[in-house]
Amino acid sequence: MPLHAEDLASPEAPSYRRERGNAAQPAAHAHDPSDHDQTELDIKLIAFYLPQFHPIPENDAWWGRGFTEWTNVSAARPQFPGHHQPRLPGELGFYDLRVPDVQKRQIELARHYGIAAFCYHFYWFGGKILLEMPLARHLADLTMDFPFCISWANENWTRRWDGLDQDVLIAQDNSPEDDLAFIDHIAGYLRDPRYLRVDSRPLLLVYRPALLPDANQTAERWRKRCRARGLGEIYLVLTHAFEAVDPREFGFDAAVEFAPNRLPMDDITARIPNLKREFRGVIYDYRSAVRLAKEYTSPSYTKFRCVCPAWDNEARMPGRSVILAHADPAAYGDWLRHVCDYTVQRFSSSERLVFLNAWNEWAEAAYIEPDRRHGYAYLNKTRQVLSHYRR
Repeated sequence: MPLHAEDLASPEAPSYRRERGNAAQPAAHAHDPSDHDQTELDIKLIAFYLPQFHPIPENDAWWGRGFTEWTNVSAARPQFPGHHQPRLPGELGFYDLRVPDVQKRQIELARHYGIAAFCYHFYWFGGKILLEMPLARHLADLTMDFPFCISWANENWTRRWDGLDQDVLIAQDNSPEDDLAFIDHIAGYLRDPRYLRVDSRPLLLVYRPALLPDANQTAERWRKRCRARGLGEIYLVLTHAFEAVDPREFGFDAAVEFAPNRLPMDDITARIPNLKREFRGVIYDYRSAVRLAKEYTSPSYTKFRCVCPAWDNEARMPGRSVILAHADPAAYGDWLRHVCDYTVQRFSSSERLVFLNAWNEWAEAAYIEPDRRHGYAYLNKTRQVLSHYRR
């Protein structure tokens, strides 16, 4: 069906009163306190988790004292009428991950609504580690009884937030020695009984193995080291964030989509009414991603599916952002349902993994934590969909 300007989501922006949560919310937007057993689901929904919600000295030096993800989130401004910016948090507020109760409440919410595990983005640069505190606390605090795994974000950090700019803040420093130092450092995480496993094999993700000097050699070093340390076999997964390669070419076991990257969605920028003249970004139709999920063709290798609740990185790229119009809880639920159906039909029970991008990527509007517009609607929709996949 052709898209018309008047079809764009919510032509009237919510009032400030509703954004502040002072008006009555629909039932779908409210927290569901009922106790549903989420442990017997036939799908493991794994949510990527961003740890950049506490200050660190490096970010103080690069972006200004006290910088966290919230600095950019709260400064975002709309580019057209009805554009949902800034994104304002709900129950958890502008949280600081140095406060342990925040992480514990995130785990409570995730478990209650059917999330099976957090996949922490892990920032390792030749032995220098940034933003490890939330992951390290998860390991140390046994009351955080919730599965987790690691995704090594093996790009340089640059001033453009996309890993492509030449203005490098901190660079990767790959070498055979660094390969071993990396796996030795994370061995404590891989050994933990809460660490996520596939057929008893600890699951380790690498964001872009194509950036490694020799990914096959790195994978082999890691495997040998894990065997030598008594960890057994590891399960290596690469993301299709940029390079959509067969994981076997790099000595990996599987790939995972990194939605919405690489999805050939419909560009509707020219159809957006009253878009600011200076806007230099692009606007896609979220519903086309849902259509693509229905039309998905299986590759010859193991590839796990991924969904995102929304996408809008205006907070990081003002006036140059990528925005998905028509993203709402209902469309997200459709996408998640198609991906879960595919996963149940395609994979054995031990590999029925679906990834969610993300739990809390607020500066990219890819989050399902409660906010002031949708409340708990995304969480409620997640649980509603997953309830169809009980063993």
